[in-house]
Amino acid sequence: MSVWHGILLAIVEGLTEYLPVSSTGHLVITSAFLGIENLQIVKHYEIIVQFGAILAVVFEYFRLLRSRFSFYPILFVGFLPAAVIGLAVKSYIDALLGHVLMVALALVVGGVVLLFTDRFFEKQKKPVKELTAVTWKESLQVGFFQCLAFFPGVSRSGASIWGGAFAGMDKKTATEFSFLLAVPTLTAATMYKLYKAWPQLSADDLFIFLLGNVISFVIGWLAIRLFIRFVVTFGFKIFGIYRIFFGSLVAVLWWVGFLG
Repeated sequence: MSVWHGILLAIVEGLTEYLPVSSTGHLVITSAFLGIENLQIVKHYEIIVQFGAILAVVFEYFRLLRSRFSFYPILFVGFLPAAVIGLAVKSYIDALLGHVLMVALALVVGGVVLLFTDRFFEKQKKPVKELTAVTWKESLQVGFFQCLAFFPGVSRSGASIWGGAFAGMDKKTATEFSFLLAVPTLTAATMYKLYKAWPQLSADDLFIFLLGNVISFVIGWLAIRLFIRFVVTFGFKIFGIYRIFFGSLVAVLWWVGFLG
């Protein structure tokens, strides 16, 4: 994997991690397009480069995280389903990560769900409108929904936002809670992957990983700020349309043999 490959994948990660379009799915497709999807270092990089995007959330919500320590147990409860179920199905997840067609199908199905997500939020009678009002039960419900993202192409942020909708949150709260829930979830995944990959990494690899995380931090922070404003104003439908179009395009390219 070259430096330019690392830069491109980091930009994709930063742009897509907090949008309901599946960062993992986009990374899998991008690496397949570049012809580097079978490199072991790329599989490590696609997970470890998430850490920069995690730091973007910490940076954006630093005041809340610094002043509301009582919120940490709520996040931990939401993280538990992914921790337990993730370890149980890890080998199956790794097998799915290289299947471009699986990603394409998940993108389309998730896109259809997003077309109706705004309507579901609008039916909330008394939605939770503050992050600090989220209870452990609501957090746990979101945590189970987040596990849907073990299938590449589903979208971790999208799945947790859907969980927030079913838990009774409004759009803004569900979206922001999905951001914050990413901190323990993606940190655990990144640290585990880095621990397993460390003996195989060279000095050049470490430089690319460091550069990639800096890029994903900057792009991820900008994406967070813009996405909150966009979703409150326009909703999720546009992301559903994008997913359906992009997933269909990827499926066609796979069918004709352009993507492996």
